[in-house]
Amino acid sequence: MTVEADTRPAAADDTRRRRRTVLTLLALFIVINAADKAVLGLTAGPIKDDLDLTATEFGTIASSFYLLFSLSAVSVGFLGDRIRPRPLLAVLALVWAAAQLPILLPATGFAALVATRVALGAGEGPGYPLANYTAFTWFPEKRRALPSAVVVAGAAGGTVLAAPLVVLVSNSLGWRAAFGLLGAVGVVWAVVWLRLGGGGPYTARLGPAQDEPSRAAEEQPSAPFWRVVTTGTWLGATFSAFAVMWTLALGFAWLPLFLEEQAGFSDAEVSGIVGLPALSMAVLVLTAGAVAHRLLRRGVTARVAQGLMGASLPLLAGVCLLLTTRVGPAVLLPLLVLAFSAGNGQTPLTNAAIADICPPGRRSAALGLSYALAALSSLLAPYVTGRIIDAAPTEAVGYGRAFDLTAGLLITGAVLSAFLIRPDRDALALLPEPPVASPAFGTDAEPSVKE
Repeated sequence: MTVEADTRPAAADDTRRRRRTVLTLLALFIVINAADKAVLGLTAGPIKDDLDLTATEFGTIASSFYLLFSLSAVSVGFLGDRIRPRPLLAVLALVWAAAQLPILLPATGFAALVATRVALGAGEGPGYPLANYTAFTWFPEKRRALPSAVVVAGAAGGTVLAAPLVVLVSNSLGWRAAFGLLGAVGVVWAVVWLRLGGGGPYTARLGPAQDEPSRAAEEQPSAPFWRVVTTGTWLGATFSAFAVMWTLALGFAWLPLFLEEQAGFSDAEVSGIVGLPALSMAVLVLTAGAVAHRLLRRGVTARVAQGLMGASLPLLAGVCLLLTTRVGPAVLLPLLVLAFSAGNGQTPLTNAAIADICPPGRRSAALGLSYALAALSSLLAPYVTGRIIDAAPTEAVGYGRAFDLTAGLLITGAVLSAFLIRPDRDALALLPEPPVASPAFGTDAEPSVKE
């Protein structure tokens, strides 16, 4: 008995260290994911000049990234409930690298760029929901908003880190070198993840478990999947995420060009400015996750902590985006920063809300399908924006119309999510019994991890 008591603190410390390491690696995984998305917009000027592209053609390249994005997110999302996170995430990172490296070849033109962006999108589609799912295996119920916020903040880090580096490499070695650099980084991450990464001791809501779903989870009664995806929580979260991801895709593809061509900033200034929404996003995401985490631990309902508080963020983003083309240059930058960052602050709250209503064995698939449907907006946004700009009498008018459309989506998503996201109610309908309190509730004890 004494030996067991003595070994428990050591096992708990080991679990905490592994959890911090894995969470850091998952955040870096999303950093690379975001940088891969951002690199096209950051090198848009040289690419358009080098390949002599119209706005619609450039929008087609940007949208092609999302052609298989949703299908891949759904397919691999279902695999996430059956295959361990360690090999699955490593394979995704290697696919990213394989898609980026061919762009180093001088012969890579419009068609090849479309093909490589399609392949990259297929590899990146499942990345974000699987990173969240893996992070959730290290945390018990009611403690998932904050780790999800850390993972989401990785997207901000990707833009902040990528912007100056990509511009520097592009100006020094050419725009193709920036794509090659990100491909090499993906290979390095995969090697480190295979050595240090993996799933944690919590699976679904069953408390301690292994890296793969436990037999106990398979034996638990489970609501049909269709019931999960027809709840107000899932539907409200998915539609709001659709609007948020439309905004992010617009920002990745067109914001650098808008800042350069319409706002009159230089390349060097743009490389710094595009990082400001990312920094704001990181602050808002982490703050929203921490506040929701604290509210839930104090007994505030999930509808308030995850639904209503979360809905206020895309509402703020939509209002700011409406104003960006109607104000003077003095307040343009603050409005742009909030417009392209505030909405994503809702994301960790909606992810946690979906996770908390899911029965065992449904979480990865539910997160993957929600993300896949929301990501359809990313397929549409860059291309639709390009068509709007080409069809407008001037580029300034075109950007204004595109921004107004996006603002309308954000505000609509905020209103719907405020009314529909009710995790407490939906969990009662889907889960056969209240969540089992794990050792992490109210104590510092941690379950051990067996690798």
